[in-house]
Amino acid sequence: MMPVSDTSVGYVTITVIQYGLLSPNRKTFMQNIYEAQASNKRKSALILVLFLLFTALVIYVLSQAFVVYLGYEPGGLGFVGLALIISGLMSFGSYWYSDKIVLTISGARPAKRETEFNFYTAAENLSIAAGIPKPKLYVIEDSAPNAFATGRDPEHAVVCATSGLLQKLNRTELESVIAHELSHIKNYDIRLMTIVTVLVGTIALLADWFFRIGWHSRGGRDRDRGQIGAIFLVLGIIFAILSPFIAQLIQLAISRRREFTADAGSVAITRQPTGLIAALEKISEDHEALEAANKATAHLYIVNPFKDKIKGGIGLFSNLFNTHPPLGERIKILRQMS
Repeated sequence: MMPVSDTSVGYVTITVIQYGLLSPNRKTFMQNIYEAQASNKRKSALILVLFLLFTALVIYVLSQAFVVYLGYEPGGLGFVGLALIISGLMSFGSYWYSDKIVLTISGARPAKRETEFNFYTAAENLSIAAGIPKPKLYVIEDSAPNAFATGRDPEHAVVCATSGLLQKLNRTELESVIAHELSHIKNYDIRLMTIVTVLVGTIALLADWFFRIGWHSRGGRDRDRGQIGAIFLVLGIIFAILSPFIAQLIQLAISRRREFTADAGSVAITRQPTGLIAALEKISEDHEALEAANKATAHLYIVNPFKDKIKGGIGLFSNLFNTHPPLGERIKILRQMS
């Protein structure tokens, strides 16, 4: 039988036959994939809805606190509109040119079919299986194995892999990693995280304004604010202190949940959970630092590029500040799909 790596058209069909997925257990296997995807999407949606509600509450309280502090009666959302406009303008450029910005920061170069044959052909095959255009392919010359996807939509997407990933993973493992990144692209995860980033930025901007105005301005300090005004002012101080921190935690939670969804999407495309398991294990066991990564791009990678710096945490609190879910948990879920 022709191996998976030698086919360019019937990839999915050959994979299904070769790995025995047409056996009586096929129904259970497929059900596990789609159940995992559905569960992850529901949890992501719930977190996003809660985040939107939290953002609306923070914006309302801080805007009212602004008004009260300046000596006026509560009402109106003028500061909110200004904050949204500024955050939107700041985020528009980063969203529209996100792929170019990230690739430039990472020092990536375009991949070539002749020199990165497995990377190139696997991306071609898997894009057909995923039903999306083949993304642009880039390579970072770094021996630490890792990969990420970026771009605003499937028509303007990029998959970037390190040279270490291309050298250290076999064809099956590489296909699973690429499928993971294609799942991010197909699910518009980059767009979702951009929206979340705008909301987090808006909250941070309002909180910063609140403290700056409170420090430099004396307007309205001697006026009688009334009981409602005093309540809004106290709540405004509390929200200004805590809301940026809470928003950041929610943003990280959404990022972690999207990794679970992309893992399930990889299996749905390749039907090979063992390939992704092996790839994640190899990447995590390689302790070489990824020099091209930074805090701004860390959440994009399939595995946190600062993996050696996040060890040693305890329980829940160690995971709250991570951009990725624990590898052990990801692998455990993938094994259930086998």
